[in-house]
Amino acid sequence: MLNRPEHRARVFQNGRSRAVRIPKALDFDGDEVVFRKERDGKLSLEPVPRRRSPKDLIDWLKSQPPLDEDFAEIEDYPPEPVDIDVPQ
Repeated sequence: MLNRPEHRARVFQNGRSRAVRIPKALDFDGDEVVFRKERDGKLSLEPVPRRRSPKDLIDWLKSQPPLDEDFAEIEDYPPEPVDIDVPQ
């Protein structure tokens, strides 16, 4: 067993569900978790990684320094003609 500090929290009723407030010392990024009930009855939870949008990727790419590499030229051949039989 890992040696980790123990944190306690009260379970309370929230509408028709039971809920637990996560102590500030155990805060995590995101607003969604996955719960698992182990065979011995213990509950575990872990944050769901935040889904990244295309804008997040573009913003990250813009924040990166330019590459200092020269890439080899690639000859761009025209596509081969394709004969398609279309039934009439």
